Amino acid sequence: MNPTVSIAVILTVLQAAHCQMIKDLSACLLGQSLRVDCRYENKTSNPLTYEFSITKDNRKHVIHSTISVSENVYRSRANVTMHKNLVCLHLQSFTTSDEGVYMCELKATNDYTGNQIKNITVIKDKLEKCAGFSLLIQNTSWLLLLLLSLPLLQAVDFVSL
Repeated sequence: MNPTVSIAVILTVLQAAHCQMIKDLSACLLGQSLRVDCRYENKTSNPLTYEFSITKDNRKHVIHSTISVSENVYRSRANVTMHKNLVCLHLQSFTTSDEGVYMCELKATNDYTGNQIKNITVIKDKLEKCAGFSLLIQNTSWLLLLLLSLPLLQAVDFVSL
């Protein structure tokens, strides 16, 4: 084998290794909804797949996933948003029957090192309310629109003087 090709293959394998790593998994209440934040470090531009599941009574239930099929009981109540280095599960109408061990599983396409998995135990009475700052992370479009329109509003005030 050509030494140049061998080096290229080795570099490609090294680049694929550890393409993403889950840094933090947290849960909080947002009104009557549960939000589970899965923060990760991504070292590749490869597409990311995810799975959120819950373990109750020693049985795994898939809530929302791009890896496998979600269970019917969660489909209408769950949605996922993705932002830079953050995948958020939103579970509407969260009750004590939804308590259990929640799992976030991430995998980058062509990452041969395996899936990254992190768990968190969620008990409704022990959950904190979601912080205001993380709300801004989820819904930044209105904030961006406001910031972009400020110069226009100032220009209108200046013209009216």
